[in-house]
This record gives sequence, C-alpha cells and structure tokens, in this order.
Amino acid sequence: MDPLFFILAGAGALALATSLRILKEYERAVVFRLGRARPTRGPGLIFLVPFGVERMERVSLRIIAMDIPPQDVITRDNVSVKVNAVLYFRVANPKRAILEIEDYLFATSQLAQTTLRSVIGQAELDEVLAEREKFNQILRDIIDQGTDAWGIDVTGVEVKDVDLPNEMKRAIARQAEAERERRAKVINAQGELQAASNLRDAARQLSEYPASLQLRFLQTATEIAAENNSTTLFPLPVELGPIAGLFKRFATAADSAAPDDSAADDAAPAPVDERVLEGSEGAPQLPRAGAAADVSEAEGEAEAVTRERDAAG
Repeated sequence: MDPLFFILAGAGALALATSLRILKEYERAVVFRLGRARPTRGPGLIFLVPFGVERMERVSLRIIAMDIPPQDVITRDNVSVKVNAVLYFRVANPKRAILEIEDYLFATSQLAQTTLRSVIGQAELDEVLAEREKFNQILRDIIDQGTDAWGIDVTGVEVKDVDLPNEMKRAIARQAEAERERRAKVINAQGELQAASNLRDAARQLSEYPASLQLRFLQTATEIAAENNSTTLFPLPVELGPIAGLFKRFATAADSAAPDDSAADDAAPAPVDERVLEGSEGAPQLPRAGAAADVSEAEGEAEAVTRERDAAG
C-alpha cells in the first residue's frame, strides 16, 4: 500500500484523538478559536478543531469552600483581634470568569480578606462576638457585589473564629463572672420575697385556726424524733409567749422596788459600846451626834429623879 496513506491515516487518528474532549456534568468548556471566544460547551463529549485551531478552558460549576486566612484587625473600640472565615461561592458564568479576571480564585480570596478586615474594623468587639449572623450577611453582600462582574455567585460567608488577646479573655471572664453573681443575687432576692409572701399567707391562715398551729407543732416534734436523736427538745407553745413576757415584767418591777441590801447595811448605825456610856478610859469616842443624844437622855433622867424626891418630901 502507499506509505502516504498510512501517514495520512495516522495523522487523522491523532487529530481525532486530540480533538475529542469529555466534560463531566459539573464542568463547562470556554472555547477559543484562533484566540476568539466561542460559545460555552459541555457537558459530555465535545469536538475541537485540531492542530491548535481551537483551545478550551475547563471551569467547574460546583460550590467552592475557600478558607480566608486569619486577619489581624483592630476593632472600633481599639481591641486587636484575629478573625478568620470561610467563603462559599460558585461560578455562575464560566465565560465571564475566564474573560473578565485572570485568576478568579486568587482574586476572590483577596477580595474576601480585604472585606473581612474592613467590616470587622468598623464594629466593636461586643458586636462581633454577639452578632455574627449580621456580619456574615454584610460580608456576603459586599463580596457578592464585588465578584458579580466576574460571573461568580457568593452563596455564603461564615466567620469561624475570633481570637482575642489573653488580657481581653481574662477581662471578659471577670465580666461574665460578675454578671453571674448579679443574677444569683437577684434570683436569691426574688426567692426571699416569694418565701416571705408565702409565709405571710401561711401565718394569716394559721391565725384563723389556732388548732392548726398545735398540729404544726406536733408535726415538727415528729420530724425531730424521726432522726433517732437521744434528746428531743420541746419548745414552749407560741401561746405562752405573752404570759412569759408578763411574768418577766412583774419580776423586773419587783427587783426595782426592793431595797438594796448593801445600801441598808451602809445606813445602819454602829452598835454603841457600853464603856462609852460609863465613861471608861480608853474607850473609843462616839460620833458627835451620838454623844449629844446620850447626854440629853442622862440629863432628862436626873431631872425626873429630882422631881420624885420633892414630891415625897
């Protein structure tokens, strides 16, 4: 056979092999014919003009999860934090993704990083920690608006972690502890208020039925005896309280009215020694008031004896 036939057959087989492409369901081909863009092809088996006349770029239409590296951000209240996030997007228009931007993956990553720093820098730390859903929506809208010209559709942005300095973590821990203590005190006060209200109602009902108070007393005694104690205390009934107070007032009045024994002992006169009346030498001297009384009494007895003698004579 003619060798030229084999050469042409081999060249045709090689051209056919290089011209056939198989695209998966989630892939599309952006075809360039002699440098000019042609309509997008795929999925399935496609044919390209061989010998470099047509070339293609594969583009995946699946959602891509891109990790945004941690960004050093200073919040509006001057707190330095590190924030990282994850970006979910997909290529909605493969032709624009290839023609409008050189590397849409790199460009989308850079836009996400700058947007993350800008948005978090305009918020306070408490807002970033408490309102993540709000910032996720803001980030998604801004990044989606920026990548819309590239044929990219941003489906979501999630802030993964906010790394705080150790000093700020300790301050937040102290704040949380103080808040828990405040709640505990408020709950305790509310419990005391409710208990006082219930005790007031219970006392009002017990005052209407005195027998119920005695039953309550017996129930308390039963509860004490149930613990196998060797000694059981029986407090005085509540009804004896006013009587005990009355006895106490009587005892106090009696103590205040009774004379003081020590004062009586001090006011009692000292016994008079008979040697003083006889005028014996060496006897102790009486006080002036006692001596004057004794002298007056002796003079009265002498006058009485004189009158009796005159009457007898």
